[in-house]
Amino acid sequence: MEQDGLTQGLRADARGADAQVEQLVLRAGVSSRCLDDFLTCRIPGTEVHLSMSRRLFASCERLHQGDLLIARRTSGLRAKEQQPDTEHISEADQEDQRLTRRRILHEQQEEACPRLRPLLRDAYEQGSTSEWSDLLHRHQEPQLELRGDDDLLEAATPETYLAVSRHNLPPSRT
Repeated sequence: MEQDGLTQGLRADARGADAQVEQLVLRAGVSSRCLDDFLTCRIPGTEVHLSMSRRLFASCERLHQGDLLIARRTSGLRAKEQQPDTEHISEADQEDQRLTRRRILHEQQEEACPRLRPLLRDAYEQGSTSEWSDLLHRHQEPQLELRGDDDLLEAATPETYLAVSRHNLPPSRT
């Protein structure tokens, strides 16, 4: 993507906008080109930047809410909620307990799937017309980042964006 002429042109147009132009005007320009502004974040501890569209973000948030409901119904069954009491239980019994907890959680997730699918689809569709401030439950829109980073190698789909620093790639094999 970093070598793509169309991408370079769009970025140059956006960067060439007057610094005083409001974010709303810039967002409208992005939208007028049938593009979506993505929410982007560097994954802590890595040099990976990951982004997602409003639709994908809305679906992921709804899925997270569904997972939280399952967690409430299955309180105490997740591995991170377990108290280590291994002194009185054999390794075989501990493994049986882990397998039972996993089976129960899996059953709960499977049971939730038919209910979640239409909710996820609705969230996906509604995400395209939602403001980021609504999706993020904040009072203001995130800032558009128009500066480029020549050190990033980029890839995108209509719903996602991924970038890695060219300086943190493993050495090429010769």
